[in-house]
Parts: sequence; structure tokens; C-alpha cells
Amino acid sequence: MTLFNGIYPFYLQQRKVAVFDVSTIIVIVVFLTFACSFLLIIPGIRGRARLYWTLRVLLSLLVGVVIVAVQYTGDWETGWVKANTSYKSFSHALVDADIGLHVGLGGVNVTLMGNPVNQVNETIDYNEHFAWSFDADYDHSYSEGLERGLPRPILYVAEKFTTQNPCSMSKQYRISSHYASATLWVAFCTWLISNMLFSMPVLVYGGYMLLVTGAFMIFSLLSFSTVRNSLICPIHFGTATLHISYGGSFWLILAIGLLCFVAGITVVALHYFNLDLLKTFFDLREDNTEEYQEMTEVYVNSHFLNKGLCLPQPSKLSPNSI
Repeated sequence: MTLFNGIYPFYLQQRKVAVFDVSTIIVIVVFLTFACSFLLIIPGIRGRARLYWTLRVLLSLLVGVVIVAVQYTGDWETGWVKANTSYKSFSHALVDADIGLHVGLGGVNVTLMGNPVNQVNETIDYNEHFAWSFDADYDHSYSEGLERGLPRPILYVAEKFTTQNPCSMSKQYRISSHYASATLWVAFCTWLISNMLFSMPVLVYGGYMLLVTGAFMIFSLLSFSTVRNSLICPIHFGTATLHISYGGSFWLILAIGLLCFVAGITVVALHYFNLDLLKTFFDLREDNTEEYQEMTEVYVNSHFLNKGLCLPQPSKLSPNSI
């Protein structure tokens, strides 16, 4: 890498979408495959149980796909700002651009979009991902960005999350994100256990485990939101300030967690107050009339109805025959 007039040259690099990436799409496709496979067998279920099965399976798959997909999304916190800022280091050229910050559990995405896109004889359209997962070094990703000569606004925002920065934002976000991710994986395990328990006669245990799933999802939100209680360095671009707030993934987990609480409380309440309705919804109610008919039906061969069986009589031997 050499300098050209004191400026690092720009190279094309692989980008990561700010909100949805390949991992998120793969998770969604897998769960959609399960949903479509279930819809193929729906016609084989008769009566009102078809509606109950459809509602249960689709709601369960919705909870599962949300728990897994948000692990890879990048919109737990988002923020945008319009600013007139310098574009390159060692240059006085200013550009009008929209600068965005997207924080996920595995790193941050910094977006730079020119307004208009073509300015200073270049196309200003960048989206860079800086990972802080266990197998990725954030400082190394930032150093690579310096070597590639990324625009100054992107490097300025990314530098706020480095370990050398006095704001310590990297440590705060990494710890809270790791705990939130681990708690969500525990919620995924409890979701699997709840589905297994719902296939057993005692349904109340599945309701209890569904409450545990919702609790762990709320715990993940509390873990991630602890970073809000610490001091966060402001990100200024002249007179404009980049403010970040909770994004779509955060509110989605909150909604699904509350849904798990409502479903779990409903199952537990029905177990104690209306067990027959609960078994009907889970298609576990026994029809005593049909069982009685099946047990009392006897199939008899018509041959034995028209002709009786005659047992052979023992012959009487006379005393003279001996």
C-alpha cells in the first residue's frame, strides 16, 4: 500500500448490509421451509383441529425465527444524521452526506450516503461493517479500514468503538452484546423444550417453559440496554450530532417476549380453570363415545351364525366289546 499525494487510494471491498445479511436470510429461509412443509400436511387434518394446529405451529415458528434471526441483524440501535463534512483526510473538500450508525450484537455498520451520491468526482455510497465477535478483532478491522483509505466520516464513527478510544464504548457494547446473545440462545433452547412438552399429556409444563422463554428474552433486552446507563461519547459532525436509539430488532424481541408471556399465562390458566378447552386446542382430548364404539364392535363370521358347532360325544362301550 503506497500513498498517492498523501492520500490512501480507495479499493472496492465486500460490504455487509446494515440490517439483513446472508446469515439472517438463511435463517428465515430455513424456518419458511418448515412452515411450508407443515402447510402441505394441513389438508390431512380434519375438523376444527386443522385451525388449532395451524395457529400453534405458525406462532411457534414465529418465536423461533425471531430468536435466531436477531442474532445476526444489525439494527438493535440505529441513528442517522445529515452533515456537511470533509470526505478525505488531508483534504479540505466538503461533501453533503447522510451518515448512519447501526449497532448489532456482532458489531457495527457505518453508512455514508452522499446527497447527491456523485460528488467531488466520486460515488459516495459506503456501508462498512466492523465486527467485535469472539472470532473477530474490532481494532484489526478498524486498522484494515485505515489501510483501505475509507472516507473520514466512517473512520471517525468507527474510531469511537476502538479499545484505544478513551470513551470505552467498545468495552461497554461488546460485554452487553455478548450477554444479550448468550441469553437469547438460552431462550432458543427453552423454546425447543416447550415445544416438546406441548406434545405430552401434561400441557402446563409447556406453559411454564414458555414463560421461561419470554423471561430470557426480556433478560437479553435488559442486558443490552445497560449500555444506556453508561456515559456515551457524542458523535459530532460540525453542528450536527449523531443520535442513536433502539432499533427494530430490539422492539421485535420485546414484542415476541411479551407474546410468550401472554401465551404461557393463558396455558397455565386454562390448565387450572378449563382443562378440556386446553386439551381441545392441543388436540389431546379423548372422545369416549368413539372409543366405546370401537371397543364394543364385534366382528362374527356369518358361517358360525347359520351353522352351529357340534362337539363330538364320547362313545359308550358295551361290556361285551371289551
